[in-house]
Amino acid sequence: MDRRELDRLRFDLESDRVERKRSAADGSKLRRNICALANDLPGNGLRDVIFIGIKDDGSCADLTITDRLLTRLAGMKDDGTIMPIPSLIVQKRILSGCEVAAIVVEPSRNPPVRYRGRTWVGVGPTVRQATHEEEQRLSERRRAGERPFDQRPVQDATMEELSIDYIESHYLPQAVAQEVLDDNRRSLDQQLRSLRLLAARG
Repeated sequence: MDRRELDRLRFDLESDRVERKRSAADGSKLRRNICALANDLPGNGLRDVIFIGIKDDGSCADLTITDRLLTRLAGMKDDGTIMPIPSLIVQKRILSGCEVAAIVVEPSRNPPVRYRGRTWVGVGPTVRQATHEEEQRLSERRRAGERPFDQRPVQDATMEELSIDYIESHYLPQAVAQEVLDDNRRSLDQQLRSLRLLAARG
């Protein structure tokens, strides 16, 4: 995450991708924040950040960032309280003259991520325990990621990108025996007509 994006997120008070802390005094709350950002409930799929040394309004808290503090923050990911272990980077940055520690958190590929056995999520500006339905959504996201590549949902795909001609000429002959295709041609033609109709409607 480069300086420009960090600077933008520092002052973006409405973003659900950022947390601001004056200090690192409350380690338990920080771990809950790490857990919530790793769970990425909104499904942004983007790296999020916790700023240490920044006030709620984005102004500088004038905190001195030491090597000891950075080591303590980095150790939070693998001290056994957050499982599965989140992927994060801890950096000291100078943003517009303000010294900060930035904890950059990757969205987990294996949600739900739990702190001391409890799942935490970010909803708007709040971090709270996940509801049963939210935890189920996170579990389904993990299961979708465990499927073989060709069975995973393509989140950004649109109907306009669906190539019926490619399916007919390349995919079906390789995936299905020719005699089966011949026996089921009528049914297949009906399915392809339905797909074309859907693609035309967008």
